[in-house]
Amino acid sequence: MGAMRTLYWSDGHIVAIDQTKLPGGLVEITIESVEELIIAIQRLAIRGAPALGVAGALGAALAVRGDPARHDQDIAALRAARPTAVNLAWGVDRALTRLADGPDAVLAEALAVLTEDGVHNRALGQRGADWLADLVDGPVAVQTHCNAGGLACSEWGTALGVVCSLHDRGRLRHVYVDETRPLLQGARLTAWELAHLGIPHTLVVDAAGPTVLARGLADVVVVGADRIAANGDVINKIGTYPLALAAARAGVPFLVAAPESTIDLSTPSGDKVELEVRDGAELLSFGGTRTAPNGTQALNVAFDVTPADLVTAIVTEERIIRPAAGERPA
Repeated sequence: MGAMRTLYWSDGHIVAIDQTKLPGGLVEITIESVEELIIAIQRLAIRGAPALGVAGALGAALAVRGDPARHDQDIAALRAARPTAVNLAWGVDRALTRLADGPDAVLAEALAVLTEDGVHNRALGQRGADWLADLVDGPVAVQTHCNAGGLACSEWGTALGVVCSLHDRGRLRHVYVDETRPLLQGARLTAWELAHLGIPHTLVVDAAGPTVLARGLADVVVVGADRIAANGDVINKIGTYPLALAAARAGVPFLVAAPESTIDLSTPSGDKVELEVRDGAELLSFGGTRTAPNGTQALNVAFDVTPADLVTAIVTEERIIRPAAGERPA
């Protein structure tokens, strides 16, 4: 994504790319209240764990500038807008550490979160590329799932940050992109970012991911995370767990790229995390056309848990953690 910002602060409000409009058009939205921000987050105009952290921090700045009678209510609603990704509440709480110093101090802390996001993601990307360069001889072929690029952050990306760092070094051969049903974050967003960056890539249906690995087409799986538990379990977009199982069967390393803020030491293991269940209508229709018979019910679980023993490594801006070898984030 280069210098393109997914979201930023401008003249007392938040400006963000509306990710529901991609790849059809690059449309920005202006958000002037916490209520508008929550709506944007819940309809996935703003999405991706690090981006939610930045949005939470900037949302806290909006809240303390608003009606004092609504402050606590707005903050609580924002923290709970999406329950699985830990970064949203983390961003809110980080900005509010300056509350005693007044609204301008809260905004300054939120802007620090915004700036640090890009810095941390670039450091994370370099560290992950170093790890892969040592692991794989020659150019690396990567398989990824969902979208963990610049759109999922304020800029640069986590999993795609690693990919971009490899590409910049001339060490990237190809990227296989899972489409990521039902909302196609891989097909709509990751493929759009890779095309924008001129990175060679191939889109596959989610169910083909294991076959990509079994046939030796990818050297490594690189994904992001919405939360990492203290024991190394990784919570990420639904479909990550079966991809990790396939990687283990094929002997392919499974790398999770996420900032330190995504590690939640207060959550002991993945089974303690509330997995968001979204509207079943996302499964029952496609492009506005009903695809399932009337009366069919849908269970639209948005995230899954990948056990620590399937995770070869977690790369952050500060370190490499090897859960499958018994290392823990704590």
